[in-house]
Amino acid sequence: MRSLPRLMVAPTGARRGKFDHPALPITEDEIVETAHACQKAGADGIHLHIRDESGAHLLDADRYHALLDRLGAEVPGLYLQVTSEAAGRYGPDEQRAMMRRLKPANVSVGLREMVRGSEDWPAARDFYHWAQDNEVGIQHILYSPQDVSLFADACANDLIPGPRHSILFVQGCYAHGARHSIDLEEYLAPLEPVAEAEIDWMVCAFGEDETASLVRAAELGGKARVGFENSMWHADGSLARDNAARVREVDAALRGLARSA
Repeated sequence: MRSLPRLMVAPTGARRGKFDHPALPITEDEIVETAHACQKAGADGIHLHIRDESGAHLLDADRYHALLDRLGAEVPGLYLQVTSEAAGRYGPDEQRAMMRRLKPANVSVGLREMVRGSEDWPAARDFYHWAQDNEVGIQHILYSPQDVSLFADACANDLIPGPRHSILFVQGCYAHGARHSIDLEEYLAPLEPVAEAEIDWMVCAFGEDETASLVRAAELGGKARVGFENSMWHADGSLARDNAARVREVDAALRGLARSA
């Protein structure tokens, strides 16, 4: 499993559109252009969403394959990760079928989307073991400390196999931004049962506290995901011009933190 990048950009997401910000990339051409700009601004990874002709969230292995090939050729060296997000449009069987067909090197998977109840564990376990056997690197999306506890228990019981794991902690939400965000220390505490495992973790955060949250993640040994999927605002509350502008602000903050360490 490849290590997570230091600074990943998530420029699109599944829900926002041009009505939210005219610079939010929707088409493949716009995504490639954004990848170029964000790499120059300091990102070393990109989290990818694709849309259908109407602009709606899409899971399509062929479309993903073509975009990955294009980005690999045009933006070499950039860590490429696809999403398996349901976004209210897909069920876990459809999500798993797309991933099995694509066999991506890197994909984000929401644990609560794979396992909505105990009856979902047999299919989920088979999928997680398939992913390990086929070198599909999963970044597990965990939205709360309760999700982290579920993840830790699953690892301890070999429902999610392997000695190495990648995680994304999510702070805040679309509806309320950073309001009601939970401190990162509360996400990290439930990992104690799998302390012997190698955990590579990252944070994304909604709203105007995004920059501060990502700096705090770096202080605690984590990595950062920035971009319009989660926030379009700078630390001073101003609206960012584009995704590259958000990358530049967070990159500068992380470099400042490293210099002061």
